[in-house]
Amino acid sequence: MLQSTILGLVPLDCNIVVVDDGSTSPAEPQLSGLPVHIIRHFTNLGQGAALQTGVDYALKLGGQIIVHFDADGQHDPAAIPELIAPIESGICDVALGSRFIRREDRVLVPLQKRLLLKAGVVISYAFTGVWLTDTHNGFRALSRRAAQKIRLNENGYAHATEILEQIRRHCLKYKEVACPIRYTNYSMNKGQSAFNSINIVVDIIMRKLFS
Repeated sequence: MLQSTILGLVPLDCNIVVVDDGSTSPAEPQLSGLPVHIIRHFTNLGQGAALQTGVDYALKLGGQIIVHFDADGQHDPAAIPELIAPIESGICDVALGSRFIRREDRVLVPLQKRLLLKAGVVISYAFTGVWLTDTHNGFRALSRRAAQKIRLNENGYAHATEILEQIRRHCLKYKEVACPIRYTNYSMNKGQSAFNSINIVVDIIMRKLFS
């Protein structure tokens, strides 16, 4: 799945940074010969930590717009130009993908997942004051300015809420952009369970108490 995801990105003629977060199946052999930058965590640190590592490296490469793109094949590379367009035109600093703006994208989301995500919208708003239609979508883009300001301290999945907190704290302009999500058995198995959603809420509360 990783190789096919990267092959879909190669034609976009961009710098591709792959962060191997301590995987038991290292990324490098799978991507041999492909034009990518590979960074490996020797131990699994979590998705938030992997994103921060990737963003830091992209900034060192001189990236002006940095796109978060999951490796499980659920995002469509063809949607990237539309996602980054508001940043290129100066409308916003952060573009956030949403699977709930267009009906054709919304109906692709399984019902149980849809209910879980809608609950996440309410919880994220309660903690951040930022109201979105889709708060746990890994497809997002940051301007260089936004990427320099947003620093992720939450290593796990709660980083999505932390990003919203920092968008508000730094007064960054943001915009939701409609995007499709391709659900497969693989991406569904890799996704968040209801139990993990409880863990996310606990992580957010603990950070609020001790920050």
